[in-house]
Amino acid sequence: MSTPTKRRKKNDGSSQPVRSLDYFFAKQKQDAAKPTREADVKVIEASDTPNGEQDTSTLTDEELARKLQAEWNEQDQQASAKAPTSSDLYDKPEKAVEPATNLAINLATNGDAIGNQGTRTPPNDDDKLAAEVSINAAPRKNTLSLQSAAAAEDTVSANIPFDESPLEFDPSTYISDLQTHWAAEGGHATYALLTRCFVLVNSTTSRIKIVDTLVNLLRTIIEGDPESLLPAVWLATNAISPPYIDLELGLGGSAISKALKKVCGLDNAGLKTLHNKYGDPGDVAFEAKKRQSFTLRKPKPLTIRSVFDSLVKIANSKGHGSVENKQRIVERLVQDARGAEESRYIVRTLVQHLRIGAVKTTMLIALSRAFMLSKPPNAEFETRDRKALQKLKKEDLAEIYARNEEIVKACFARRPNYTDLIPSLLEIGVCDELLVRCGLALHIPLRPMLGSITRDLGEMLTKLQSRDFSCEYKYDGQRAQVHCDEHGKVTIFSRHLEVMTDKYPDLVALVPKIRGEGVSSFVLEGEVVAIDRESGDLKTFQTLANRARKDVVIGSVTIDVCLFSFDLMYLNGEELLNRPFRERRNLLRSLFVEIPHHFTWVKSLDATSADVETVQAFFKSALDIKCEGIMVKVLDNLPNPDLQADLDLPPDAASEPPTPKKKGRPKSKASKATSTSDAAPEEPSKPSHGRRKALLSTYEPDKRLDSWLKVKKDYNTTSETLDLIPIAAFHGSGRKAAWWSPILLAIRNAETGQLEAVTKCMSGFTDAFYKANRAKYDKDDPECTNVLFSGKPSYVEYNGGAGTPDVWFEPQEVWEVAFADLTLSPTYTAAIGLVSEERGLSTRFPRFLKVREDKGIDEATEAGYLAELYRKQEARAPAENKGNEAEEGDEE
Repeated sequence: MSTPTKRRKKNDGSSQPVRSLDYFFAKQKQDAAKPTREADVKVIEASDTPNGEQDTSTLTDEELARKLQAEWNEQDQQASAKAPTSSDLYDKPEKAVEPATNLAINLATNGDAIGNQGTRTPPNDDDKLAAEVSINAAPRKNTLSLQSAAAAEDTVSANIPFDESPLEFDPSTYISDLQTHWAAEGGHATYALLTRCFVLVNSTTSRIKIVDTLVNLLRTIIEGDPESLLPAVWLATNAISPPYIDLELGLGGSAISKALKKVCGLDNAGLKTLHNKYGDPGDVAFEAKKRQSFTLRKPKPLTIRSVFDSLVKIANSKGHGSVENKQRIVERLVQDARGAEESRYIVRTLVQHLRIGAVKTTMLIALSRAFMLSKPPNAEFETRDRKALQKLKKEDLAEIYARNEEIVKACFARRPNYTDLIPSLLEIGVCDELLVRCGLALHIPLRPMLGSITRDLGEMLTKLQSRDFSCEYKYDGQRAQVHCDEHGKVTIFSRHLEVMTDKYPDLVALVPKIRGEGVSSFVLEGEVVAIDRESGDLKTFQTLANRARKDVVIGSVTIDVCLFSFDLMYLNGEELLNRPFRERRNLLRSLFVEIPHHFTWVKSLDATSADVETVQAFFKSALDIKCEGIMVKVLDNLPNPDLQADLDLPPDAASEPPTPKKKGRPKSKASKATSTSDAAPEEPSKPSHGRRKALLSTYEPDKRLDSWLKVKKDYNTTSETLDLIPIAAFHGSGRKAAWWSPILLAIRNAETGQLEAVTKCMSGFTDAFYKANRAKYDKDDPECTNVLFSGKPSYVEYNGGAGTPDVWFEPQEVWEVAFADLTLSPTYTAAIGLVSEERGLSTRFPRFLKVREDKGIDEATEAGYLAELYRKQEARAPAENKGNEAEEGDEE
């Protein structure tokens, strides 16, 4: 055991014994000269040792590093004093040998290590001189030289104004310098370019600015290094593969923590301090890297491709030794990140929470505009002239943008994989042929069509007046998309596009048997429902959820299911998406074989808005057999949709309530007069923006349209429901003192990627649920991964007006919550700016209904939808008040 006199001081002030640098560099130090010359560099003055030299066992890391560097510099100077021979003049300069270890010496500019929380002192002149000599010393063979971490940053990429308007930004201005810079570092676009974009996007909340910045980044890569475009898009969308390909990083928080401690010289106390202060792992990495001024190993510049390839290697690392292999890759990524910003986004990428607001829709819009303005060097497709577009009116430009966006979105909805989309865009750009190349394909899921929500049957009948429609039971099960090819191979996907084939081996065996005569391949959609095979009685979704999810063997199945089909999208190699719903349904029911209690069709009723009583009876029958409600779908397209648009607008529809304005001091008479005189004359009334396009009966992937409407029992009996994300909780009181109650819930903002607090809920929970929830989010368990011990994450918007939560949750669940109505709130930030600039929205009397196990947090209620519900509520209020006044008048 080491005695106190043998312990070397650590930078954090602790007395823990550690290995000195002599241990790591003993071989290099064997031949090093002990005395140093003050003319070369002034080193730490000698202590009171017998030899007049300072005892290295009591030196700090910084002092020992400077001493070693001075000794090596003197040795180099002595060696260089020899006269060169003729052979030396023609020898190629040899590279400096990199150290075998990745140990980084953290020399902060204030002379302190990150872990030290004590008083910091500025560097003295001797320190500055030593550092300057160390940096400027040319590395030679067998010589380890201190490297400046800050000097390695990519200044070429850091100054590109990606946030300019795409119609003003010209990538060719910067590509020459960029390619010269890239050539010296491997020839491919550096990760610094992507980081520059992330920094600009993260610094604004403007949707327009975010799209413009992404467009300019993509254009620069398209014209400068097209091969890096695909990995750049994956990294910017915080993914490495589509949902239906099982490729997960599988990294825990400990891997990131170990890497930061090893690379940045942090100890446990220093890391914990940074976590407590900043919370977000990326911000912790930013601060750690920012304070690291010198390192023993010069970072190898990261490229966009190398980062993406490293993530794929991590995801593919399986079996024995995989943990160590993943750890090495993580450490190398963190080590090679040049500068604090690169470190921030590398770590955020590793924890899979990039927080730049580049959601799927944003990226598709950016791609459509980027390929409209730029193309790869050897591509032959046409692009638009920027100067010509600048001259267009805003409306005309928006129309051109919209046309391209619609094509790209439609392609991605049919083939939701950037690996399929990007190569085609690089070859042919945005055109109609793209829809053919990226069309629907077997065993690749298309994004499902979604239905709009209606409050009750009356609203539904009003929306679909004068139209033929079909009412279908909305079963309480799991939506499934079933693919079957001519060889009988079956693949089943969830509504999230995840593969469920292993979960339902009984369905896999059943599907080939339901093909009728002449059917070879198909894609159909239906609802998988738990069922009593003998009686045919339906069971709840909770029963279905108890079924195992992986490696299920047919013989071990204890929960039987039935597939209730409702749509057919692909048949014998032909897409049916553009066919009317009535035709698709007829093909489904005539060409497939019904097998009772195994495979059948959803129960349906064809009707019109005049069949009120019949529809009401059908709705009641759906509730009687424990269905969630009904789905209502338009059966046919109108003969001429453009001439029939008015049919979709209710004749007495109330206009949306005006957006509340900021309150301020009243204008003076002078200002009123000025504003009146300067105001432009009132424009003639424009066509109502409330008019929607005529409802189509085609299948529209990834769209939520009024041609499909949902009427659920919860909407019909009490009120609307929301799908909210639990993000935090407070300690209960009284009987609930041992549990979390109330619980803070949030909506998602699709534009910014933030979670916005909307309400606190403490109603609807059972004691059993409280107990299970407390165990799941156990703040007292340091190993609990469901709790955020660092406090409120930066991606959560909550101003604390309702109190500070006692625990913050890792967002991972969606809860269905009922409520009485929506109100403007000074406390909560949900949908702020959409109905009021100063206040967000909140719920009155929220009540927990159930955990939505069929939904992920990316499908929780969105801010725009919450604002729409509020407007509908306000629009109904005047009509209800008017009705009440009439009733009072009748009584008189």
